[in-house]
Amino acid sequence: MSSRIHVKVCGVTSADGVADAVAAGARYLGFNFFPPSPRALAPDLARALMLDVPEGVAKVALVVDPDDALLERLLATLPADFLQLHGHESPARVAEIRARFGLPVIKAVGIAEVSDLAQLEAHMPVCDQILVDAKPPRDAELPCGNGLAFDWRLLQGRDWARPWLLAGGLRPENVAAAIRLTGARQVDVSSGVESAPGVKDAALMQAFIRAAGEAGA
Repeated sequence: MSSRIHVKVCGVTSADGVADAVAAGARYLGFNFFPPSPRALAPDLARALMLDVPEGVAKVALVVDPDDALLERLLATLPADFLQLHGHESPARVAEIRARFGLPVIKAVGIAEVSDLAQLEAHMPVCDQILVDAKPPRDAELPCGNGLAFDWRLLQGRDWARPWLLAGGLRPENVAAAIRLTGARQVDVSSGVESAPGVKDAALMQAFIRAAGEAGA
């Protein structure tokens, strides 16, 4: 991977959001297929948006504890480059999905304390990338996009065999500190660049990606 910080803008919901994220320099765009989320998309709309994504920007389909039937329906429609599994998928289930559907898999793992790091290690052998996120509160309706951070010091000095992305509560004003503290070379943002739930803000995306790039220089 290059020395540049790669940014994933997750939960894009409109053609303007896609265009603005690409113009700002996003390396990945995430499309959400978890119905309780305000960022969830119908597959036909997501397909139209994905077809407008230029070559070189990865299209990520985010799902939560999907069964095979859901994945078959989605992937029959979507020109996705990655699957992002953001539920309670076990390492065995991640490996099964990766083998059956033939797409690279990003597995999200929620972190709140040191003991949670074991889940990262357990998933490393079976996925292509790890997304290190804040563990949602017990009563949260959403597994991601809650705007919550975790103690980034938990990741200090750690090195993993797989590429990984830092997520959870990142915003233009704190992403540089997060990168410097954790050594992350990839970061994921959703609510931190929105003017309202599911509405990406062009100026915030530009500020976020600029701050991430400066931190990684």
